[in-house]
Amino acid sequence: MAPITHATGYAIKDPKNYLNFELTKYELEPLEDDRITVAVEVCGVCGSDHHTISGGWGPFQTKFVVTGHEVVGKVVEVGSNVKEFKVGQRVGVGAQVGSCGKCKSCKGTNDTYAMRCGFVGYDGKEHQGGYSTHVRAQERFVFPIPESLESTDAASMLCGGLTVFSPLVRNGAGPGKKVGVVGLGGLGHYAVLFGTALGAEVTVFSRSDAKKEDALKMGAKRFVATTEGFEKDLALEFDLIIVTASSSKLPLDQLLSTLDVEKKLVFVGMPEEGLSNVTSQTLSGNAAALASSHLGNRQEAIRMLELAAEKKVKPWVTILPMKDAAKAIKAVEDNSVRYRSILIQDIDKSA
Repeated sequence: MAPITHATGYAIKDPKNYLNFELTKYELEPLEDDRITVAVEVCGVCGSDHHTISGGWGPFQTKFVVTGHEVVGKVVEVGSNVKEFKVGQRVGVGAQVGSCGKCKSCKGTNDTYAMRCGFVGYDGKEHQGGYSTHVRAQERFVFPIPESLESTDAASMLCGGLTVFSPLVRNGAGPGKKVGVVGLGGLGHYAVLFGTALGAEVTVFSRSDAKKEDALKMGAKRFVATTEGFEKDLALEFDLIIVTASSSKLPLDQLLSTLDVEKKLVFVGMPEEGLSNVTSQTLSGNAAALASSHLGNRQEAIRMLELAAEKKVKPWVTILPMKDAAKAIKAVEDNSVRYRSILIQDIDKSA
């Protein structure tokens, strides 16, 4: 088979017109010795896709953006040093596709905190995402998908799932632990599913009771609407709180007061406008820690996928053809998606 040099994807060329996806052919970054080419079969739609193409996280690094970083597909090429994967194997690629391999983080187990490959990577090469026919990634950022997991279920685990799974396991979520989840969107629903699968008792915090029934069906034991005074009976209640909402107007002082002594509130939602409503007095009252988290490492990704297969974790997804990417992004924007959208490949690879 001839080497694959180009991909075709649904591109955004102007952040002011971020719902105008145009089918665009472009050159892939080189297939280096440690890289794998994956033919995209499905790609999840993440809230960060919206932040990226709308310019909410800053100007484009490249002339256009093909977003998408929750890919499941088949290996179609491997570099000469690739050991684990074979052509034809079903794999996943998440929100990171490369790192320098030389720094302290890369040499340990925290390569997700190293120099990472965005639309322009650590090596200066351009990279585009999964609303496309093909993506390339270093072997260390490609994951085997358990046979029993459907591709449409596994895809959004590779960012949405892993983003919450990492802080859950790093902070000891499991039997006998109480975990609070703030917000029941794409990330929040995964925090409930994986928190429950790990054996923790999960409580969902939300602005109203609108999603209470959904939260309980997902496995949450309790649902708390954050109306005035909600925190009064919850002092020192939680071992961990994960904030999945991308809002800067959360009642953070009240939420922090519900943590047990020296426990963490971890942000994985990323409001564009930042935070300004936390007082040091609240943090000192129970020695609480305000923290954040970025993705998860390879070991956590593999453990998550294996747990999902073992416990039959079933995300709540809406499946759309890839040409409907704008519809999926709009659903993220107006908070109508329940709870992740998955795009199915529909691009003619022979074009």
